[in-house]
Amino acid sequence: MPQPNEGVRKPGGAHTRDMTVGNPYTLMISFALPLFLSQVFQQLYNTADALIVGRFLGTEALAAVTSSGTLIHLLVSFFMGTAMGAGIVISRYFGAGDEEQVSNAIHTMLAFGIASGLILTVVGVTFTPTLLTWMQTDPEVMPDAVEYFRYYFMGSLALVLYNICRSIMNALGNSRRPLYYLIFSSMVNVVLDVLFIGVFHWGVWAAAFATVLSQVASVVLCMVYLLRKGNIFTVELKKIRFHKHIFLQVVRYGLPSGIQNSVISLANVVVQSQINSFGKLAMAAYGAHAKIEAFAFLPITSFNMACTTFISQNLGAKQYDRAKKGARFSILAAMILAESIGVFTYIFAPQLIGLFDSTPGVIELGVLQCRVLALFYFLLAFSHSVAAVCRGAGRAFVPMVIMLSVWCVIRIAYIAIVVYLFGQISFIYWAYPVTWSISSIIYLIYYLRSDWVHGFEAKEQAEAA
Repeated sequence: MPQPNEGVRKPGGAHTRDMTVGNPYTLMISFALPLFLSQVFQQLYNTADALIVGRFLGTEALAAVTSSGTLIHLLVSFFMGTAMGAGIVISRYFGAGDEEQVSNAIHTMLAFGIASGLILTVVGVTFTPTLLTWMQTDPEVMPDAVEYFRYYFMGSLALVLYNICRSIMNALGNSRRPLYYLIFSSMVNVVLDVLFIGVFHWGVWAAAFATVLSQVASVVLCMVYLLRKGNIFTVELKKIRFHKHIFLQVVRYGLPSGIQNSVISLANVVVQSQINSFGKLAMAAYGAHAKIEAFAFLPITSFNMACTTFISQNLGAKQYDRAKKGARFSILAAMILAESIGVFTYIFAPQLIGLFDSTPGVIELGVLQCRVLALFYFLLAFSHSVAAVCRGAGRAFVPMVIMLSVWCVIRIAYIAIVVYLFGQISFIYWAYPVTWSISSIIYLIYYLRSDWVHGFEAKEQAEAA
């Protein structure tokens, strides 16, 4: 095997980033910035749909588009969470200098993406009406919601494959290339939204169709890049298959993240179903706030992604102290960013909600939710940051257990109790700060008292015993 920090960088040096050398803080910031911008443009896909649909087609159409958001995430999140495991595997082998295993992991990851995309298409298109009914979708909104949802999931293969390709590049320290492709595809999405809805006056389905076409464009660009010869990441179509030993590692490190994402999404679907029972104004307000929060939390998510890659590479190279420094910096930076954004969101909540819908009832409910949640963003950032550290250290099982216990079981139980006792929508909003507080306490105890830096070695020793 090549020695750590040697051999694997030369073939793809111009297109990868070795995060085991250099100033860790500078590296993480420079890596996180393109990730942040990439996530901004990723959010523009659905946000553009919501903005344009809300302005041209009205409140009911906006409710149809936004009401499907949590359900989309529920179905997508399991596959994408599991794919995180492949990113961890790639980063670890890259840090250790094992070029052959990096290639095997990439081709296994693409095979997983193709299989996942096809499964997601069938499930999403087939069970749309059933799932939306289960979520107590308003009957006035249901026809548009079903239409939007089905068209959206026809593009599942492109959606999954783009995120797989992005994960591959990120795992190798290249966060800029996905940004370029997202800028292009986001521009395509906005132009098509305006053309299909504003000019042609097509229905809600056209917004989903525009998103699908733009996602296809981003996948084509990604694959053209990955098929380039002479790089460590070069993809050969005939080699795309499941490598058993790699896939087992992907499952080991990624399945807990997939379950974690699904658990969080499931809890959010339960919240969404309770919100839906309050009518279309509440649905539109909840959806508008979800779009705002998604944008607000992008810097934090970007730091978390950078943290996971940084820690995986450095633990692969057995640089434990360096991994600890990166973890501390990432957690602190994420919390400061989150609270700064939270204060901004709290102050300008009316204006932000008004971007999506000017209906007074929608603005009132959206502002209420913003101001209940915004000042507690630092707790959400802390929980997600420590979870990112755990994933990078090969301990994805820990955040899975915490999220299952707190963000699913406790959150759902809390909502059931307060809805029964009070029947007021504001109590549902408080489910988030309450569960963020509980998970943060648990994560703090684990971070301070566990030997997380030796997560990979602990697993290997357990398997060898």
